[in-house]
Amino acid sequence: MPSTPVPSPAGLKSREYVGYALGDTASNLFFQTFGIFLTYFYTDVWGLAPAVIGTMFLAVRLFDAAVDPLIGLMADRTQTRWGKFRPYLLWFAIPYGVGGYLLFASPDLSASGKLLYAYFTYGFMMLAYSFINVPYSSMLGVISPSPRIRTLASSYRFVGAFGGGLLVSLFVRPLVKWLGGGANEAGQVVNELKGFQLTMLIFAIISVVMFLICFATTTERVTIPPGQKSDVRGEVKELLRNYPWVMLLLSAIFSLTFIGLRNGSAIYYFKYVAGYDNQPVLFGQFDRFTLFISLGMACQMLGSYCLSFFAKVADKRVLSVALTCVTAVCLAAFYFIPPHNFALQLAVQALGAFCMGPASALVWAMYADVADYGEWKFGRRSTGLVYSASLFAIKTGTAFAGLLLPWILHQYGYLANVAQTATSVLGITLTFTLFPAGFAVLKAVALWIYPLSQPKVDEIEQALAARRAALATTPANA
Repeated sequence: MPSTPVPSPAGLKSREYVGYALGDTASNLFFQTFGIFLTYFYTDVWGLAPAVIGTMFLAVRLFDAAVDPLIGLMADRTQTRWGKFRPYLLWFAIPYGVGGYLLFASPDLSASGKLLYAYFTYGFMMLAYSFINVPYSSMLGVISPSPRIRTLASSYRFVGAFGGGLLVSLFVRPLVKWLGGGANEAGQVVNELKGFQLTMLIFAIISVVMFLICFATTTERVTIPPGQKSDVRGEVKELLRNYPWVMLLLSAIFSLTFIGLRNGSAIYYFKYVAGYDNQPVLFGQFDRFTLFISLGMACQMLGSYCLSFFAKVADKRVLSVALTCVTAVCLAAFYFIPPHNFALQLAVQALGAFCMGPASALVWAMYADVADYGEWKFGRRSTGLVYSASLFAIKTGTAFAGLLLPWILHQYGYLANVAQTATSVLGITLTFTLFPAGFAVLKAVALWIYPLSQPKVDEIEQALAARRAALATTPANA
């Protein structure tokens, strides 16, 4: 028999929405830098070969992805006066900042020494990222019992995330140029290595402060059902039987693959295909690549901000599929747009990015629905495991993208800092256009198969609220 409707809880205070969003701003100061600049930094600035970079990305990220569920299980079992997940922001903010800086510290080493240093620092950074982002992401599932409030919190979160991406896309290149001693007559940064080092030191300090603010302004409100016993094997089995989570897992893998390919190849496309490297066009500081990437981040922010409106007029699943399909079309369109038609490129970038923003935020709100579904169906809430296993998908997607980008460049004959052949230009173009578009289509298919419609989510919310109310009024010795 259907559960009796229960009143939805009040929304969060503005300071909590903003504080929660700052956590993803802090994350993306590094995560977006890695996605946009790290492969370029390793190949064109530090001189590592693309093939060895791809192998490193795959090995480190797959190992790190396997660790994420363990961190989720650990977080689910953490008991402090601050809750289960918030304490990790306090404990790991500084290691996270240090790891991000060390990744670009780049001491003067031999070729083999550079590779060993890259393995160690990248592995350390990804581990620190997991220890802070698994709990941070899990907080969305416990910040409120209401799916609608969680959707709004997810909207704020992704405004913060893309805000961090906007800061990266807008200021990394100018900061690297300024802190690296300016540009020479050929328009190249005098000391690009130093510029990256100092830029990432600034980002490290800012990210630590933002995580501490996020910790101080948020509250956990959803707890595990009374009497729930620890059972790792049972929780993992239930997760694998959680069909909605499986579909979101696949969509996340495809999503991060296409985003990683697109963002990582953009700097190569503008440097070697469009020929826009280090040519200021705005205020003497911002080149076309910077404007292109920054416009994308700004439009993703705007799209995420509009999510609360979109969510009122369409089911989350249907809306996310439609938005992802538009993004896929926009990505594919770049294959046919002449490389020097910058105005048309900006217009298509704006549309595709505007649709990508709310699609990403919707998926993370759907993970909270999946945690509710698991509690409703199996009687056990494993929020940390759900989100950590979802981050496993993200790490897997970025691992594939991290492998594919340098591997494709290598297969098409790419050589750093020289004029490219027609073959290598084709390889760069494909990784910027059709390849990411194909993975975006696969993401849309996975989301279409995802089974939780909004009426079903509402039914689950009401049933859980009634169940929790009944448990709260049941005597402990009953």
